[in-house]
Amino acid sequence: MGKDAARAEWDNPMQFVLACVSYAVGLGNVWRFPYLCQMHGGGGFLIPYMLMLVLLGVPLFYMELAIGQKMRLGSIGAWRAISPYLGGVGMASVVTSMYLCLYYNVINAWSFWYLFHSFQSILPWAECPANSNLTGPVEECERATPTQYFFYRETLDISGSIEENGGIHMGQALCLLLAWIIVYLFIVKGVKSTGKVVYFTATFPYLVLIIYLIRGVTLHGAINGVKYMFTPKMEQLAKPTTWINAATQIFFSLGLGFGSLIAFASYNQYNNNFEKQAIVVSMVNSGTSIFASIVTFSIYGFKATFNYESCLERVRLLLLNTFDLAEDTISLENVNHWIAELNRTHPEQFASLGGRLETCDLEAELDTAVEGTGLAFIVYSEAIKNMPVSQLWSVLYFIMLLLLGMGSMLGNVIAVITPLSDLKFISHYMSLVCLFCLLLGLGFTTRSGNYWFTMFNDYGATFSLLFIVLIEVITVCYIYGIKRFEKDVEDMLGHRLNWYWKIMLAGVSPILLIALFIFYIVNYIQGGTPTYQAWNKELVLLIFMI
Repeated sequence: MGKDAARAEWDNPMQFVLACVSYAVGLGNVWRFPYLCQMHGGGGFLIPYMLMLVLLGVPLFYMELAIGQKMRLGSIGAWRAISPYLGGVGMASVVTSMYLCLYYNVINAWSFWYLFHSFQSILPWAECPANSNLTGPVEECERATPTQYFFYRETLDISGSIEENGGIHMGQALCLLLAWIIVYLFIVKGVKSTGKVVYFTATFPYLVLIIYLIRGVTLHGAINGVKYMFTPKMEQLAKPTTWINAATQIFFSLGLGFGSLIAFASYNQYNNNFEKQAIVVSMVNSGTSIFASIVTFSIYGFKATFNYESCLERVRLLLLNTFDLAEDTISLENVNHWIAELNRTHPEQFASLGGRLETCDLEAELDTAVEGTGLAFIVYSEAIKNMPVSQLWSVLYFIMLLLLGMGSMLGNVIAVITPLSDLKFISHYMSLVCLFCLLLGLGFTTRSGNYWFTMFNDYGATFSLLFIVLIEVITVCYIYGIKRFEKDVEDMLGHRLNWYWKIMLAGVSPILLIALFIFYIVNYIQGGTPTYQAWNKELVLLIFMI
């Protein structure tokens, strides 16, 4: 296919690389990958993860960049150029990206909310607010924790179930409006404005992560978390779910199937070396996941050690008061020794302690796996409030979350507007897309909005993305033809596909995609009716709802 000389282009290859990094490196690197490490054997999870990167991630990333650069069109036009019958593949990508745009910016709205509340002398999630009579803390907060209360009650004002709708949370609605205004300003002049923005959205999160790494590893107990991450539990490699989750994480982390990579690459110069860039961006993305995990596990270690030592202190005081011992008799280091000793020498008095005697276990604290919003907005907030100069760390953290979220949003919106601009059937498409997503997104700012967010996020795009990319790779290799694809690559790069790309694209990657697709179908059928976790303000915990 001929190249479009009039098409806008990135100012330089670095802008394209940064745009891909900004898009691919997102919130999942910070809140999903550490969770998977924790669930699947710590450092041992890196083995299937890196293997899936080589077998699945890099080849498919390469393929999408090649298609975009060759056709110089968005997803719809690119696939129609390959075959008039394949415009539906591009349309499916646009619909999936639009679907994601509806709810993804809500995370940025939450980040704005927390950022604005960070400029206070005492962080609002550091302690419980007073009740209406000013006689004590709010009962719901007292039964939960201040961080849980701030997220579920102050931020979301969450209802008891998805059926209880309630009104729009005006604070969240305004934060969502602000998030969409910023996205619009980032894309209003097309690739020219986006190319400037990515210098900041792609690089500043790394500065924050480096600062957090320096701070994190110096926190008391951080080493416990880092040891936990890098201690491999090799028995986890025998479980199929470990490999499936590694493949899924690679697939979604790189942003395959949305049409964003095709759109980004369509603004490249025709002879740009996308092969090198595909490898670099894929490696940077995975490296960032590992780097962010070290930061996260240092925070985990600090929080777990803080909770463990707080538990030991409560036990110490209980023993001192019950057995009338001198203050310096029991220390945190010898609590467990004194528990065994007092149980041996005063069995009846010890038995009277009953349920008041807590079991303190550092390993159990580290084993508590949290992902998604629970990690980003509750666990991190819990750790931040216990740091010196907590306001500074809070501001830095939520700016980082914002930039990660905004970078991914840019890719999602460009995946929608690039094909629309190629079709030239609608004017003012940028403002209309942003307005449409904003208006529908207001539903996620209602009291039941978080439940809808969870349902959209958990059950929405998985099947469609796997199916889209499977059709893409089969089309390129067996309908368009691997020989024609090879000639296109040679035309752009000056050399032909080597054996690695051919074997991966024509054989290994499609087989892995089919296996993933079958697994998700079987898992979905066996899972029965979709469920979600609802906040119960009486029990102050999450319960499963149908």
